[in-house]
Amino acid sequence: MATAEFTVHTTLSPSEVMAVITDFGPDRSRWWPNVDDAHFQVHGQGQGWAEVTEGTGMGWERERYSWDEVAGTVTIETLDSNLWAPGSGWRYEMVPAPEGTNLRVFLTRLPNSFKGKVIAALIPVAGPRALGKQFQSVLRRAESR
Repeated sequence: MATAEFTVHTTLSPSEVMAVITDFGPDRSRWWPNVDDAHFQVHGQGQGWAEVTEGTGMGWERERYSWDEVAGTVTIETLDSNLWAPGSGWRYEMVPAPEGTNLRVFLTRLPNSFKGKVIAALIPVAGPRALGKQFQSVLRRAESR
């Protein structure tokens, strides 16, 4: 099992960060570099949840997003993937901070393929920095909307 955690600061409010993470509209692939149109599909969505497939040609996963706006949390559970086994996922915590929000990110990966094992080996070493930059980029674009 590979894990990583990191925190990204943004000037967005916690509710604005929540909106960025839980926006499953047609522009999702424009905002998130690890999502392309060919690997994005919303299977179902309701109050506080969504089931989607997202990713790229390198790696995709079908996930169940669950969120609690009052608590400021989003949990993403992997249901199926070409790289990751069930039990993999993400957890986001939006913590109010001076002049914005600290987004705390927790990643857990259980590989189910050789490619997944290779990527999982890199996650503890390079994951926080690489993923932190990716999240920072997404949030900076949202700040400038």
